[in-house]
Amino acid sequence: MNKVFSKFVFCFCTLSLFLNAPIYANENNGSANNFPGSFADLSEKLLPAVVNISTSKTVTARRRAMPGFPPGSPFEDFFEEFFGQGMPNNNRGGRTRKRTSLGSGFIIDPEGFVVTNNHVIDDADEVKVTLHDDQVFTAKIIGRDEKTDLALLKISDDKPFPYVPWGNSDKMRVGDWVLAIGNPFGLGGTVTSGIVSARARVLGSGPYDDFIQTDASINRGNSGGPMFNLQGEVVGINTAIVSPSGGSVGIGFAIPSMLASSVIDQLKKFGETQRGWLGVHIQEVTEEIAESLGLADKKGALVVTVSEDGPAKAAKILPGDVILAFNNKSIDEMRQLPRIVAETKIGSKVPVRVWRDGKSVTLYVKVGELQENGGDVVSSRAQGDKQATIKSLGLTLGNMTKEIQEKYQLPEGIQGVIIHDVMPESAAENKGLTAGDIILEIYQRPVESVAQAVSRIQKHKKAGKKFVLLLVKRNNVTRFVALRFMDE
Repeated sequence: MNKVFSKFVFCFCTLSLFLNAPIYANENNGSANNFPGSFADLSEKLLPAVVNISTSKTVTARRRAMPGFPPGSPFEDFFEEFFGQGMPNNNRGGRTRKRTSLGSGFIIDPEGFVVTNNHVIDDADEVKVTLHDDQVFTAKIIGRDEKTDLALLKISDDKPFPYVPWGNSDKMRVGDWVLAIGNPFGLGGTVTSGIVSARARVLGSGPYDDFIQTDASINRGNSGGPMFNLQGEVVGINTAIVSPSGGSVGIGFAIPSMLASSVIDQLKKFGETQRGWLGVHIQEVTEEIAESLGLADKKGALVVTVSEDGPAKAAKILPGDVILAFNNKSIDEMRQLPRIVAETKIGSKVPVRVWRDGKSVTLYVKVGELQENGGDVVSSRAQGDKQATIKSLGLTLGNMTKEIQEKYQLPEGIQGVIIHDVMPESAAENKGLTAGDIILEIYQRPVESVAQAVSRIQKHKKAGKKFVLLLVKRNNVTRFVALRFMDE
């Protein structure tokens, strides 16, 4: 769980009985556009397919001498017996114990495949699935995906299991009714209702964040449980809540079914996920960057770097290109691109529409397979040792020298100009630039000397540009920065 996501409380959920067909709602339960008279009939049909998941892991606790008593003191035995096994004794070694946790899940076919969150079963030695009728099965972990926090389990029996079908989360609108079923606080099958409060929430949990927000009550133990529409279809997997107290405050989040179902299909087929790969590092297009590039709107994903041996390089996608559409799907926000690429069939050749040099260009890329790859390498030559101060930006620039490389511990032969100083309250300081940053490009053209940098900046300033677009490198991170010209 990363730092951003630590403010969200993960939950955990429950399952049930035996039917031979997927469970749907009756017509009298209402539709997504009508106020239901009751959720009773729908809940009765759905509960048998929702399961309780319990996990256990054997852990060894380190033991230490009790405060105030030397090791081996007879008082240790007295206090340990009185207070229980929580009082450790390093004279006897560590104690092993079972660490348990509870969560939720749901069955997606009669063969007994169970969907839950990865964090529910993470590091478990044993996973038990309890049905709504209290039957207990030992589950096998088929596959897990940390990036989307999803896992697929398998239970077996000589009879078919009740199951629920996937729904289309893309059709859910803010204000639509939803039901959440799970195992909050280990209480067993519990039904809560609410509406879709928001769409496309980003929590910072991973590269494919696209959560549905709901006010249906979700608590600890609901994680991995299903969120249903009024047709009895799974449109989300309850995953996290915002809560100062650990209980529900009406802000819960679910992984949308259109993302989850494709991941689960791959886990079922391969035991792991296989994602498309483009081979670019991207950043958001801000209003300043859009204006600098001549874009009418701040849409798309700005390419910062291109992997040397990646599909994007072969397709001649360049740093500074703004990807506006991928495989005929518009990229309105940067965060949409990773998910769209990941869901594209590996090996397929698809169109990519980019904004370059003030116009739209269509390229074709053969989608690769995502692996754990390293970063990109920037190469070039060293230059002289002159400096220049650009007051309108608040920057003092210098050429790359051996002394500069040693001072800032830069790799030999790196190309660009070094930032020597940043003026207080300047445009550069407001954008977070600092001494030691390297400017690799100005207006999407490589820069190799201070003289070249000053000439290019002055040229565009005289042409009436409001911003100067820089490609800046700091350590192993490269990003575009748009600085507004100030009055000198």
